[in-house]
Amino acid sequence: MIEPIRWIGDSIRIMDQTLLPAEIHFIECKDYRKIVDAIRTMKIRGAPAIGIAAAMGVALGAKVIQTKDYDSFNDQFDKICRVFLSTRPTAVNLAWAIGRMKRVVYENNTLSLTKIKKMLKEEANRILTEDVNINRLIGSHGEDLIRDGQTILTHCNAGALATGGYGTALGIIRAAWEKGKRIQVLADETRPALQGARLTTWELIQDNIPVTLITDNMAGDCMRRDKVDIVLVGADRITIKGDVANKIGTYSLAVMSKAHEIPFYVAAPVSSIDFNLAGADEIPIEERDSEEVTHIYGHRIAPEGVCVLNPAFDVTPSHLISAIITEYGILKPPYEDSIKKLEIRR
Repeated sequence: MIEPIRWIGDSIRIMDQTLLPAEIHFIECKDYRKIVDAIRTMKIRGAPAIGIAAAMGVALGAKVIQTKDYDSFNDQFDKICRVFLSTRPTAVNLAWAIGRMKRVVYENNTLSLTKIKKMLKEEANRILTEDVNINRLIGSHGEDLIRDGQTILTHCNAGALATGGYGTALGIIRAAWEKGKRIQVLADETRPALQGARLTTWELIQDNIPVTLITDNMAGDCMRRDKVDIVLVGADRITIKGDVANKIGTYSLAVMSKAHEIPFYVAAPVSSIDFNLAGADEIPIEERDSEEVTHIYGHRIAPEGVCVLNPAFDVTPSHLISAIITEYGILKPPYEDSIKKLEIRR
């Protein structure tokens, strides 16, 4: 199984996704600031994986806090948490994971700091293990929506590389393939960082799942020519009304899917649902460096001085989404009702 992040000995090992598919390289992180940099520079990316990295990062940072006083430790720990929270604003999994780590500190304030530090590492590893199990549950629920012989269009990368392992959207595809369903995948390139071209195709090739790479602007024509049966994507944040923030370009696919009467499915863990957020307009959308658009691998492709828009995500309104697949099962419209029931269960 592809393992994008693992705690090994005294360091955290992260697969550098910016080098894929040309090179498989792992970064050994013994300083939490190196993990902060890995998240900011997208060496590790994908909402669940970012959450895991942040959890491990704050645990790593806590290890080197030099104090025997709980209040002083808590202040320094909180500063480390705030650094991680500033890295990628859109994916809610990061704040969710940090929240879990903070509870370990707050709820065990009578224990020794040595014990608390040990518990933080255990909690971070627990988040990782839970995520892999959750992905397999998402896969088992979602593969029921895929029929033998269908072609699935996917956007960006919602696979093992974006999670603790196995994947959300790609986890469903993997589960269908493991069930013996003869499926095909269309992976669009996903400009500007090309996660579909670089990462999704690489993952599927590792598993011998048939995949065809298309450019982003081919999707509509593929739908018109009946080359797409299902669109399946991941999510970085979901509101309680079922609106979904995901990689830029997702909204366009949803609109085209609706026009062509093609099911549009979202796969995500419950940790991607922001139960405090009702309005899609309240989702913070990360604006990334203009050079991601004007350059490809360091080579300029646009004239100097051109103005650039580079939002990393867009928001797909709930009325365009056929179903949301979570570890608890398949959510159907009206999402405000099904998500509210899910909040009670979780």
